[in-house]
Amino acid sequence: MSNLAPLERSHQSTKALRLHGTIARDLGIAITSGKYQPGDLLTGEIASSERLEVSRTAYREAVRILAAKGLVESKPKVGTKVSPRHQWHLLDPDVLAWAFVNEPELFLLKSLFELRDIVESAAAALAAVRRTKSHLEDMRSGIERMARFTLATDAGRQGDQDFHAALLTATGNPYIMSLTTGVSAAVDTTTTFKQRNRPLPRDPVPDHMRVFQAIADKDPVRAQKEMSVLIHLALQDTPVPQQAKTRKRDKAKNNA
Repeated sequence: MSNLAPLERSHQSTKALRLHGTIARDLGIAITSGKYQPGDLLTGEIASSERLEVSRTAYREAVRILAAKGLVESKPKVGTKVSPRHQWHLLDPDVLAWAFVNEPELFLLKSLFELRDIVESAAAALAAVRRTKSHLEDMRSGIERMARFTLATDAGRQGDQDFHAALLTATGNPYIMSLTTGVSAAVDTTTTFKQRNRPLPRDPVPDHMRVFQAIADKDPVRAQKEMSVLIHLALQDTPVPQQAKTRKRDKAKNNA
């Protein structure tokens, strides 16, 4: 069922430990892009390893990676099947990155920002009540690096991630803090996606400063509002996936 080409290996010493990650990435992209639909069966281990020109061990380990991320499930006498999307670990950094290699579905894109609004806006309100001087210093440091290096650089994007991580940490809630990896991955992935074909249309630093100032002022209502505004503006800055534009044009033609 797969059309994946044999994997190129520049060095004969490439180990299975490295190779299985590459196989998992290729299969992960195929799944998250919709090439494989939930319920589809992947070809068997022997056939797949021969087609990809890799060892059965490497292919098996790749499938285990995908299973751990909820993308597939393997059953005896059935094979490896693509899981329903609600089982995918959508905030896993790898799954997010794979989904954005091409273009994410518009529904998924909007859903990601919706989740961020629900979590981070409430977190900002809590942070305004519970933050310490150290939290404020970490948030300010993140914003300063965003301003100094810009989000077109790794250093600037790391500053952005550190700001959001410090905000979640400032809530003092261990369950909210456990979302840091997912939120950071979402921030980084969407920021990179926005700049794939064009520079950022707007400087986001002032938006972050308004959130920071509300938290520094211990104003939970304002902090929640400013964070929600920041996230909505970030969504507006995100280009609409091409397939959504095409569907919109087709609908307009049909209604003409």
